[in-house]
Amino acid sequence: MNYIWQHKHWPNFSYNNDKLSALAYQYAKQAAQLSGSLSQTDQDDSITAQLDLMVDEAINTSLIEGENLNPASVRSSLQNYLKLTLTPINVADVKAEGMAALIVDVRKHFNQPLSKEILFNWHRMLFYGTGAGFEDNILHSDLTVGQWRDSPEPMQIVSGDSLPKPGYERVHYEAPAAQDLDALMTEFLNWFNQQDTHPDDQQNNQQIPGVIRAGIAHLWFEVIHPFDDGNGRIGRAIIEYALAQDLGMPVVLSMSTHIEKNKKEYYRQLNVASCCDVSELDDPEVLDITSWLNWFIETLIAAQGEAAEKIATIFDKTEFWQRHKNTELSGRQKTVLNKIFKAGKEGFPNGVSAQKYAALGKYSKATATRDLSDLLAKDCLKSEGVGRGLRYYLNTKSYQAN
Repeated sequence: MNYIWQHKHWPNFSYNNDKLSALAYQYAKQAAQLSGSLSQTDQDDSITAQLDLMVDEAINTSLIEGENLNPASVRSSLQNYLKLTLTPINVADVKAEGMAALIVDVRKHFNQPLSKEILFNWHRMLFYGTGAGFEDNILHSDLTVGQWRDSPEPMQIVSGDSLPKPGYERVHYEAPAAQDLDALMTEFLNWFNQQDTHPDDQQNNQQIPGVIRAGIAHLWFEVIHPFDDGNGRIGRAIIEYALAQDLGMPVVLSMSTHIEKNKKEYYRQLNVASCCDVSELDDPEVLDITSWLNWFIETLIAAQGEAAEKIATIFDKTEFWQRHKNTELSGRQKTVLNKIFKAGKEGFPNGVSAQKYAALGKYSKATATRDLSDLLAKDCLKSEGVGRGLRYYLNTKSYQAN
């Protein structure tokens, strides 16, 4: 197995713009609609929606790499960095705090050129946060943190899945040598900061659509794999940085949430785009990444669709409680209704049964049945079906049964 960084024309990527233009337009149109919907709504709703998406991104970009972050710690850290609390909340989870710091930094400083110093700072945040003592922690780390990897040993991505015999490892990918990283990353950063330049010399007068630039940047960075660890999370932060520069404002999506659900395909796509046969090292077609970019843009469009649903749910919740501010509801009814809102459509795709309602509130089925009948009469819910098939849905635009 050989790798595209060994190709004699690396990194002169090419792609078929005719095959991607419709998708790129669809992404851009959807992105503008999402940003517009947030700008025209209640400020509290807008902040809630963006905070929820940031929490999702922090948790899922880490989960892709097999690291579980505490959602409450992530949310508290984000609230601190965004100054949404009068008194900062104490967060003991350094990795949650660091991931939150990175995400906020991307959103606050995307209008700056991407630099080695910014990437090094993100890398330090990722592993040690920004709190007191992080510099001492870096000094005592086994990892090379806040600088390019420097080990003379090859940087390899390996797995031991489906072992044919004990000790067998499969090498999925090997990155460029450490001594070449500074030159490789300088070339990458120079390209990234020249936003109107196509990486292929034959097309360098073309304006690159923002979403295509983001897809090239992510692949290029992952191919170089410049850090000891954290390349995936930093690489996905670069996606958001690039998309925000194109949009002129922070993005309204969590790409990592969608990737985490389909991470095998994500890794497969990266692997196919990064590897080649030795006989192909002179073949210019190897550097044609149209297939990768097609998958990348489709993934972003799907992620934006999920974000749109989340935002609609938040807006619906506000409208619902404003509509029912004078409706007499019990504490348990309000509690369960809020749990249904929090779960979203994905949580209850087929509606809520009396049994599910009872489980959500930890009540008897008889109490649940009375509550549901009352909520139905007060126009809080709509119902569908009969008998054991009877299901209830929140009476909002996003939660209608049909």
